[in-house]
Amino acid sequence: MPTEFDLRRKNAQFANAVRSGKKAVKPSHQEMMKKRSPISLWALGVVLFVVIGGVLFELARLVFL
Repeated sequence: MPTEFDLRRKNAQFANAVRSGKKAVKPSHQEMMKKRSPISLWALGVVLFVVIGGVLFELARLVFL
């Protein structure tokens, strides 16, 4: 098992590598939240269903009535 000194040294090496421009292996939580959409997929689906469904019903009303 690595000692506390070894862990600190490895963490410092990793932090320096990330700061020097090398890409981190796993993106941070903040970076993942920036890329995330503010609206969930199911909410987007409901909005699209309502909008597209409304357009289809209006077209059907214009054609058949």
